[in-house]
Amino acid sequence: MTSTPKQFQQDQTMAKQDKHSHPRVASGRRGLPKSSSGTGLTIVIKLGTSSICDEITHFPLLSTLSLIVETILKLKAQGHRVVLVTSGAIGVGLRRLNLASKPKDLAQVQAIAAVGQGRLMSLYDDLFSQFNQPIAQILLTKNDLADRTQYLNACNTIDALLEMGVVPIVNENDTISVSEIRFGDNDTLSAITAGMIHADYLFLMTDVDCLYTDNPRTNPDAQPVMTVDDIATLKEKVSVASAGSSLGTGGMVTKLIAAELATAAGVTTVITRGSTPQNIFQIISQPIQHIGSASPKQDSSATTTTTAAMTNALGAATIASLPLHTRFLAKDNPMVDRKWWILHGLHAAGTIYIDQGAYKAITNASQKSSLFAAGIVDCKGTFVAQQSVRVVYRPRDYLKKDEQGQVVEEYGGPEEIELGKGLVNYASHEILRIKGCHSRQIIDRLGYADAECVIHRENLTRTKVIQP
Repeated sequence: MTSTPKQFQQDQTMAKQDKHSHPRVASGRRGLPKSSSGTGLTIVIKLGTSSICDEITHFPLLSTLSLIVETILKLKAQGHRVVLVTSGAIGVGLRRLNLASKPKDLAQVQAIAAVGQGRLMSLYDDLFSQFNQPIAQILLTKNDLADRTQYLNACNTIDALLEMGVVPIVNENDTISVSEIRFGDNDTLSAITAGMIHADYLFLMTDVDCLYTDNPRTNPDAQPVMTVDDIATLKEKVSVASAGSSLGTGGMVTKLIAAELATAAGVTTVITRGSTPQNIFQIISQPIQHIGSASPKQDSSATTTTTAAMTNALGAATIASLPLHTRFLAKDNPMVDRKWWILHGLHAAGTIYIDQGAYKAITNASQKSSLFAAGIVDCKGTFVAQQSVRVVYRPRDYLKKDEQGQVVEEYGGPEEIELGKGLVNYASHEILRIKGCHSRQIIDRLGYADAECVIHRENLTRTKVIQP
């Protein structure tokens, strides 16, 4: 005998509401701008520290910042909604305190950020005020988004500011952030912000024109990558081992992570040079989709397109008119808002390990199964009901063995495969008692049964799916 908990019913209701809280425009691939049909775009622009402060002197780069402000105002004049995600608080703070370099002590770095954040916003306010444009400061940490109500409030606040014609300026709250609640870098923060407001475009402004097949400073044969349809394949083919600046925390690797997060939410992501933000107008006016051809050095199954392949497909004149940039195409079937929040808004409090049967059921694209206690072999960490956990499968435990128990099957894959994240109906100590048992046996093990499954399919976000 099992019972459905009240909390689960509330989650079901909330899940249905979330699907309608931020309606999407069904206009084919998300790379196609809605402005072509007269409706404005929602655009998130992320500006890195290297685009805001000089790396050595820490003086603000007023020419670049002025161009960014002018670009945002022109985009707004065209009917677009724009959110700016900015770094630079630490760099501006270093200049204000006449410090030569960023210290290693966390408390000192956070103190410098506290000094710099006010100066940074004052700088933006001065620039935008020249055009009588109001701005708003929004400081976030992961902890702010872990609570579902606070997450929705943050979404609604940004939406309200955009409706009021205000330019929201988002930054991580470096003054109070610790490693457990940090986004890690503002590339990730910008992707989370873009997903929260269901943006059409995310622009990652950096100190290079685009992503290259290799480091163009050391390899003259490096080719610009123009479009990307599969980031996982891209990582195998392209070298991105470049660190960020001495002031920033990111590099090209973090931009790929941000692109992966944003495209999963249906946001087309673009890497382009921060000192030429006016290129944004040309980029959004040319909604290039996947060309379907590869460069001569790639096979036909490749999912990246270089300049050479783009020229062959679109013609030299069209390519010549486009500024260099890398465009990561949005997924055709983006995650709904609640799924996005579970996957990227919540800190995983623990890990649940599942068996081969549960692995096949969860990764089956057509099955969309819940996770039951029978498929659980172990759990790690301490957590309570309704907290987020990782769902992991260890394939080495299920390799073929002979009669003596020796493994006879070769395996060169990863030790663990993370399948996704979900909200649990039972605490960790309860799961350890009911793991491996049938749903009808839960009440015998615990004396009660709050739910027949450990993670309901509506509360399970899968990152690995296998087509049947």
